[in-house]
Amino acid sequence: MLPDPLHPAIVHFPIVLSVLVPVAAFGALWAIKGGARPLRAWGVATAVAAALTLSAWVAVETGEQQEERVEDVVGESRLGAHAQAGQTLLFTSVGVLAVVALGLMPGDKGRVVRYVGAAGTLALGVAAYPVGHSGGEMVYKYNAASAYATPGADSVAGGEAGAVTRDAKGEAGEKGEKEENERGEKGEKR
Repeated sequence: MLPDPLHPAIVHFPIVLSVLVPVAAFGALWAIKGGARPLRAWGVATAVAAALTLSAWVAVETGEQQEERVEDVVGESRLGAHAQAGQTLLFTSVGVLAVVALGLMPGDKGRVVRYVGAAGTLALGVAAYPVGHSGGEMVYKYNAASAYATPGADSVAGGEAGAVTRDAKGEAGEKGEKEENERGEKGEKR
């Protein structure tokens, strides 16, 4: 019932939530200023921050489980940079959650911490960008998904003769370059 591999299905949650946490935090500040009860309004922001931390942890764990398989396709350095960015997002989300949760305190202390926490949520977008960018590059530029392709099947059912092969650096291999050139020459002759 769960997707296999699980990591690509999970990774979208922390990226989206890293954008939603600041929206929830600043929205809660606005609601509190408008008369909403601080515990209730800030509780929503805290729950969204907790969801981000949980989803980031699951994304890191599932990524580590599938690391060796994808490393053969995209290379160790790309995968290492992506994993490091994922860890950074996880640790940033834990820190932001801790500050945001302190905003549940009553009185002036809680009010001050809520403003600090809301400002701190902006760091989540900064931490999330490299994770999403490097993950997207691995999939769309360096063909990480091919680590899960069925052996013998090219990019289309039944195979595609013009599939470009890529080496560990992501550069087109000799076979792929030759096929690309042949397709280009045929197109020029028409």
